Amino acid sequence: MKLSLNGIQDRAAWERAGIALPEYDVRAMREKTKENPVWVHFGAGNIFRAFLCAAMQRVLDSGASDRGIIACETYDGEIIDRAYTAYDNLSLVAVMRADGKVEKRVVASVAEAVKADEAGLARMREIFRSPSLQMASLTVTEKAYKPENPMMRLIVSFLSERYNAGGTPMAIVSMDNCAHNGDKLHAAMMPAAEAMAGEGAVAAGFLDWMRENVAFPNTMIDKITPHPDEQIRQMLVDDGVEDMEIIHTEKHTATAGFVNAEQAEYLVIEDNFPNGHPPLEKAGMLFTDKETVDKVEKMKVGTCLNPLHTALAILGCLLGFTKISAEMADDDLSEFVDRLGYVESLPVVEDPGVLSPKKFLDEVVKLRLPNPFLPDTPQRIATDTSQKLSVRFGHTIGATQDKSKLHCVPFVLAAWFRYLTGVDDEGNAFTPSPDPRMEEVRARMANGLSDELLSDVTLFGHDLVANGMAPVVRAKFSEMMQGKGAVRRALKKVLSE
Repeated sequence: MKLSLNGIQDRAAWERAGIALPEYDVRAMREKTKENPVWVHFGAGNIFRAFLCAAMQRVLDSGASDRGIIACETYDGEIIDRAYTAYDNLSLVAVMRADGKVEKRVVASVAEAVKADEAGLARMREIFRSPSLQMASLTVTEKAYKPENPMMRLIVSFLSERYNAGGTPMAIVSMDNCAHNGDKLHAAMMPAAEAMAGEGAVAAGFLDWMRENVAFPNTMIDKITPHPDEQIRQMLVDDGVEDMEIIHTEKHTATAGFVNAEQAEYLVIEDNFPNGHPPLEKAGMLFTDKETVDKVEKMKVGTCLNPLHTALAILGCLLGFTKISAEMADDDLSEFVDRLGYVESLPVVEDPGVLSPKKFLDEVVKLRLPNPFLPDTPQRIATDTSQKLSVRFGHTIGATQDKSKLHCVPFVLAAWFRYLTGVDDEGNAFTPSPDPRMEEVRARMANGLSDELLSDVTLFGHDLVANGMAPVVRAKFSEMMQGKGAVRRALKKVLSE
C-alpha cells in the first residue's frame, strides 16, 4: 500500500490493515480550498500534522466544512519536498494510547503545501489577498516571536498584500506552547510592521488597518508529539505500508510520511476572529474568552501538568531513569506525583470552568505520564529548569496559606539543588541538561544554601526565607547529600510526612 491519492483508492486494503481513511472527496476539497482558502498555517512540523491536521480531518469527515488547510514551511523546505509532496500531502497519523493500542488514520486535510521559495511566496501573497481567508496560525516556537525575526516581517508583508486588496479582517493565531502566546506574537509583529512602515515598505494607512482589523487571539495548546518512532514505523511496514522511512533533513528535522502522538489533546482558543473561523469546535476545540484561556494555561503550567513533569525530570535524573513512563512504574515516584498533584497542587488551582482540573489531572497521572509509547526523557525535560521553577511551583507556594502543609514542593526545590551537583544517587557523575543559570547557581551554592540564594525571587517566584520555607529546603537538601542512596531514602521519608 502506498500513501498517495491513488494508493488510498484501494480502501479495502487499508481497512484490512486497521487504517482509517478520509470520509470525504479529497480532490474536491482541495479545489474548493484553492479557490476560497480559509486557513493557512506556518510551520509544517509534527505537531501541526498530528494535532491540527487531524482535528481538521474530523471536521471534514463530519461535513461541517468543505475546505482544508494550506501549509507553509518557511524554515526547512525539505520537509515539504520529502514529507508532503512525496506523499501527495497525505499523512499517516498514529495515536499511541496508554493501553498499548495504536489508532492509525490517513489524514488528508492539507489541501496545499508550499515552501518559502519564489513560487511559494507568490502563492502566499495570492492566498492573503483572498477575502475568504479567516486565519493564519503558527507553530514556529516562541523563539521566532521577535520583531527582528524575518518571519514577523514576512507575515506583515502578506498582511500588506491583504490591505492593498481590500483589507478584509482576519486573525493571526499563535498555537505555540507558551503562555499569552497571542499577546507575545502581537508584541513582536507590531514593531516589525512599524519598522516596515518607516522604511516605506507598506502603504500609508496600513498600520491603522492592522491595529483595527487583525486579531491576535491567545490559545492554550497541549499535545505531546515526539519524533517519528521506530516501533511505529515497523508497525506500519508490517501493515503493508510502503516508503515509511524516517527522514532527517539537512537542518536536522526528524520527519516521515507518518507522525505519532499521544491520545490526549487540548486546544483552548480566545474567540476573537473578525472574519470567522473554521468550525474547529466540531473537533473538540474550545472557543472562549481571553480570561478563561489564561486560567486553563495556569492550570496546566502551574498545577496539573508541568510541575509533575519537572519533578519527574529532576528525580529521574538523580535516580537513573531515562523514560518518564518508567518513573511512573516506580511506586515511590508514582506516589510522590500523586501527592504533588492531588494533595498540594489541586486544592489551590483556579477552575477555568471549561475543563475540569480534577479530570485533567486524572488523565495526566493515569494515562499521559505512564504511556510507554511516549519516549520522553527526564533529561530532556530537565533542560532550562532554572527558568521553569517559578512558573511551575510559584502559584502553589503563593496560594498555600499554611506553608507547613507543603512537603513535595520544597522537596523538588531541594532535589534541584542536589541535581546541580552532577552526581546521581549511586554516586556516579552525570552531566546536567543545559540551563542558562546553572553555573551561576552552582557558584552561589559553594557556601551552602544561603539566605541570599533561597530568597531569590527570580528563581522561585517567592522569597523562601521570608515565607518560612527555607529551613525545609535546606533540611531536605542535607538529607539528599548523605551519600549513596540518600535521594531514595529522602524520597521515602517525605512520603511518610
